[in-house]
Amino acid sequence: MNIYQDLISSKSKLALVGLGYVGMPIAVAFAKKIPVIGFDLNREKIQRYIEGHDPTGEVGDDAIRQTTVEFTSDETKLREASFIIVAVPTPINSDKTPDLAPVEGASITVGRNLTKGAVVVYESTVYPGVTEDICVPILEKESGLKCGVDFKVGYSPERINPGDRLHRLENIKKIVSGMDRETLDEVARVYELVIAAGVHRASSIKVAEAAKVVENSQRDINIAFMNELAMVFDRMEIDTREVIEAMNTKWNALGFYPGLVGGHCIGVDPYYFVYEAEKLGYHSQIILAGRKINDDMASFVADRIIRELVLANKKVRQAKVLILGITFKENCPDTRNSKVNDIILRLNEFGISPLVADPCADPADAKREYGVDLVDWTQVKDADCVVFAVAHNIFKAITKEQLDRLFRTVPEEQKVIIDIKSILDREEYRSEEYRFWRL
Repeated sequence: MNIYQDLISSKSKLALVGLGYVGMPIAVAFAKKIPVIGFDLNREKIQRYIEGHDPTGEVGDDAIRQTTVEFTSDETKLREASFIIVAVPTPINSDKTPDLAPVEGASITVGRNLTKGAVVVYESTVYPGVTEDICVPILEKESGLKCGVDFKVGYSPERINPGDRLHRLENIKKIVSGMDRETLDEVARVYELVIAAGVHRASSIKVAEAAKVVENSQRDINIAFMNELAMVFDRMEIDTREVIEAMNTKWNALGFYPGLVGGHCIGVDPYYFVYEAEKLGYHSQIILAGRKINDDMASFVADRIIRELVLANKKVRQAKVLILGITFKENCPDTRNSKVNDIILRLNEFGISPLVADPCADPADAKREYGVDLVDWTQVKDADCVVFAVAHNIFKAITKEQLDRLFRTVPEEQKVIIDIKSILDREEYRSEEYRFWRL
């Protein structure tokens, strides 16, 4: 197997299947070293890349304009590649079971265009066994080739953190695995071209698959614990942030904070682990309990918004509520599986149709996914309540004067502020003029 040598000598190409928040940065990184084909079914997305635009914001327009990645929606171009990376999303169904349709569809596409001697590496988050038990049979059926004889497979879970400018692809250690020692060595050598932090060689594909779902499940559970504390401390009338800051003075504190857990990783991956565990007869106790707490947090926050409006003598059904942020995390345009929408839906039950502002989000995405028409927050007037839902830098920079201009100017009427992300100075807003609550 000489794929590594063929790639660095430009005798062969590497292909990325799926050019979203994960696949596109990988393609751009590899293109600095070797020839790369970037494939995606979404022709509109491909056209935006060709025109030099980065809708994900992960590498920026300049990097897209300068990259040598060959962006295409023509699947036959995959036949030119000897090393294929599959980085498509793996969501869940409405019943919380894994939705493997994207990864199965990608496998069909790759299989139709697979050539002898190629290596296929999956980065999509899956439960242990999916690569070898589900993807390989599809590749074999579509290609007519035999895995282990005509082509090899590996797995290297994605670890990109969207919107994070500190922890990037290059400086996050990469877990790599292969179906045999030869494949593992080849996969490791290829990834070492772009991963400055180095690689961790897992002993098997299943170990690598498990590592991914477990690392996100661990974060989910830790956040769930903090969310449970926040709900209890709210009843005790104790400020959760102050408790955590005191706790974090100890060297072994983990530094987690309460919040909404959405997105396409932490809020999804635990269900993949639980699904496979239950197939083997084990019913999760901790993981599912944590998931329930985190899934219910949006309703908890929405109910607190209603409570604060009532205590401020506002007419709930007529209340004008402005929500700042709809993406699933700060400084990221990704709106998938945003729990802010759950807050909106809960408020709708009380007759409130909140205004939503998010300069980081794509208005078309917000409209398509949630039916929300984004507004310009700087033009909002006469609000009864302002909700800081996402800690975008632009919202962190809002001054007290700017915030005050958003509210009604009725004398002796309190301004309700809900700070889900604890980005405001609590002491600055502890007065009779404001009714301030934070998670």
